[in-house]
Amino acid sequence: MTTDVDTLAPLVEAAYRDRSKLDDQRYRDAVEATIAGLDRGQVRVADPPAEDGGEWTVNAWVKEAVLLYFGMRQMERMEVGPFEFHDKIPLKRDLPQAGVRVVPPGTVRYGAYMEKGTVLMPGYVNIGAWVGAGTMVDTWATVGSCAQIGRGVHLSGGVGIGGVLEPPGARPVIIEDGAFVGSRAVVVEGVRVGREAVLGANVVLTSSTKIIDVTGDVPVETTGQVPPRAVVIPGVRMKTFPAGSFGVPAALIIGRRNSSTDRKVTLEQALRDYGVSV
Repeated sequence: MTTDVDTLAPLVEAAYRDRSKLDDQRYRDAVEATIAGLDRGQVRVADPPAEDGGEWTVNAWVKEAVLLYFGMRQMERMEVGPFEFHDKIPLKRDLPQAGVRVVPPGTVRYGAYMEKGTVLMPGYVNIGAWVGAGTMVDTWATVGSCAQIGRGVHLSGGVGIGGVLEPPGARPVIIEDGAFVGSRAVVVEGVRVGREAVLGANVVLTSSTKIIDVTGDVPVETTGQVPPRAVVIPGVRMKTFPAGSFGVPAALIIGRRNSSTDRKVTLEQALRDYGVSV
C-alpha cells in the first residue's frame, strides 16, 4: 500500500465528505494505507516546524482517516496471554523489531507510532499518537489520540495527555522535545508545551486555562501554550461569578531552565531551585 500523501489525501478527504464512497475499495484502501503509514511513522497528524518557535502544521486529512477507520472496523475478540479484549482497533505489533519496550499491561494501539528507544510502563498510547525516541511514558500515564510527544520527554506516573480528534483541523496536544511532565498533570484541548519545559505535579492545562508568568514585576497571562524551558506549577486565579468570587485553576510560570548547562542538569536545578513537586 502506498503512503504517498498526494495520492492518499484526496481520496481520504473525499470519503470523509461522502461516506458512501467507502463502498469503493479504492477509498477504503486509502484509509487503511494512511493508518498503516501512521503506525510506521511515515505520516503524522501534525508536522513540527522547520525551526524553533515556528508553528506546527496539522494534517487534517490524517485525522479524517482515523475517524473513517473507526467506522470501517468491526468489533472483534482479541486474546493476549490471559487477557481478553473486545474492540475495533488491533494492538500494535512487532515491538521488538521497532526497538520499543512495553511493560505489561501497557497498551499501544495500532496506528500509533513509537520511535526506537521509547519505553511504555503500564500505560496507554492511542491511535494517531507519535512518541519520540528516548521518551518514557510512565505508569498509568495515557497518551490520547493524535497527541504528539517529542524526543527525550518524561511523562510521569498518572499523567493525562488528552486526545484531539475533532474537528479534524484542530491542533492536537503537543509536548515538545525534552519536556518533563510531573505526576498527575493533565494536558488537553490542543495545548502546546514547549521544548524542555517543566510541568510540576498536578498542573492542569486546557485551552482556556490561564498560564500566568509571575517572574516579572507584573503578571503576564496567556492561554494554550507553555513557552520553552518554562518551569510551571499549579496556581489559582480569582474569578467573579454571580454568587461571588472564587478561585479557578491556573498555571504559574515561576522560572526558566538555565540555558548554560545541559538538559539533565537544568532539570535537576529547576526542581531544586523552584521546589517543584514531581
